[in-house]
Amino acid sequence: MKQAILAVSFGTTYHESRMKTIEAIEADIKEAFPGFELRRAFTSGVIINILKKRDGIYIDSVPEALEKLAAEGFERVIIQPTLVMGGEENDIMLAAVREYEGRFKQVVCGKPLLSEEEDYRKLADILNEDTREYDSEETKIIWMGHGTEHEANKVYKRLNQVFEEKGYDRHHVGTVEAEPAFEDVKEEVKKTDFSRAVLQPLMIVCGDHAHNDMAGEDEDSWKSQLEAEGYEVVCRLKGMGELAGVRRLLVDHAKAAIQSLEDIA
Repeated sequence: MKQAILAVSFGTTYHESRMKTIEAIEADIKEAFPGFELRRAFTSGVIINILKKRDGIYIDSVPEALEKLAAEGFERVIIQPTLVMGGEENDIMLAAVREYEGRFKQVVCGKPLLSEEEDYRKLADILNEDTREYDSEETKIIWMGHGTEHEANKVYKRLNQVFEEKGYDRHHVGTVEAEPAFEDVKEEVKKTDFSRAVLQPLMIVCGDHAHNDMAGEDEDSWKSQLEAEGYEVVCRLKGMGELAGVRRLLVDHAKAAIQSLEDIA
């Protein structure tokens, strides 16, 4: 039986970040499943078009990737998203997969990074370990999530709660486009005595939001706002896909998806 794993990412136009994050995740998946051919798809049409026009790089959308797999005679297909949550991009992916279900003998989707309660607890540990060098009383660690109007936006509040439950009280989560907003995070951290803020993206890749909204020099960036209020700011331009623990969580989700097929069989 011809088998494939389709790694589905939102995508990025930043080559270095793509290599350190998306390609690193794909490499770990490929190593974990030697009997499967690895394929790639992005959900962002904007990013796909920019890469095509600017760099001559052609990356499939999810329907394009599935069409190719079906045409090439693959019978068993695992789709593993590298997405943080089950939001709009995940919905787009699932809708595309439903259209192609009848073209394969077996097809199943793995879950995004934050799906089960245990995922939050594992991620909190991973992020706390990654920032251990900044663990001091005068430091706050602020994570920048994207934010969405989708109901999946609740993942940010839950991760904040898990940080608290685990005693990682230096960690705080804000979003660029939803709740909790950066203003809310600032008000929360100001209740404590701190002099330094560490900013890091709560995103798989380190792209425009991290470089501009978080670490940019414009006065409305998170960095500039905190510096204007007298705080020392450290910006860590590091996507979560660079963290081995995060990649391991996604590989585990792919393994669970494959196991679900075997359980049915």
